Amino acid sequence: MDIIARIKERMGHLRQSEQQVAQLILADVAFCAAASINELAERASVSHASITRLAKALDCDNVRDMKLQLAQAQAVGERFNNDQPSVREDIPAIYQAIHDILTINAGLIEQNVVEAAAECLAKSRHVLIFGVGGGSSVVADECHNRLFRLNILSNSYSDPVMMRMTAASVDADDVLVLLSLTGFSPDLLAAAAIAKDYGAKVIAICPASPLQEVADYHLPIKTNESDYIFTPSTARYAMLAAVDVLAAEVAIRTQKKSREKLRRIKHELDEYRHGPDRSPLGD
Repeated sequence: MDIIARIKERMGHLRQSEQQVAQLILADVAFCAAASINELAERASVSHASITRLAKALDCDNVRDMKLQLAQAQAVGERFNNDQPSVREDIPAIYQAIHDILTINAGLIEQNVVEAAAECLAKSRHVLIFGVGGGSSVVADECHNRLFRLNILSNSYSDPVMMRMTAASVDADDVLVLLSLTGFSPDLLAAAAIAKDYGAKVIAICPASPLQEVADYHLPIKTNESDYIFTPSTARYAMLAAVDVLAAEVAIRTQKKSREKLRRIKHELDEYRHGPDRSPLGD
């Protein structure tokens, strides 16, 4: 449990003087993380001993440890620590945020890079698609949905153990596609290192990050997180767009084989659902 959650949970069990310090922390995490014990005591109108007792009550080793944990909490961002009620975003604002993130990302991917990555996929024996977390794991499944219908043998995984196991099973003609909204996932970095040891190529869809550095082909994305924390990250739309860019390029290279596969998929779906001819293909 992080220190902010501990303060909120234990507030009612603290002494009055300790509560005064705790309330000061919740009101201004940045100040309390950087302030000296003298400054904390003066601002909260308590003794040094009260601050020391609060640190112990919060399971910290000492005041220094409490301030370190506060600094870590501050790094999360004030937008998550602010108790002021948020005003609901209107529906047009949500669509506008999606439009904005796509505009920011339009043109980031270089044509020669996506062409090289697509050629790598088109010639692959097997493609492993990895994404961890809520957004990236869903997009990993979507990437698999895009590729299998283009005659690309692929599988998607989000479980870290399965990622390591399958990465260890690759050969030199296999490819990893790694998806991350940050590029700092230790699970993806570990899987990339394992697969590269066995000769596989790595395609990364992520921001500039350590994951970019280990990739053979990098399709960049940018995030644009707002202060409104209750809307899911719009960056996943940028990742989806990058997957579509890559899949569209793969389709050009596999069209002789994939056209028949797509026709068969469309035929079977129409037989199953009896929908209009222009219904989305398999969605």
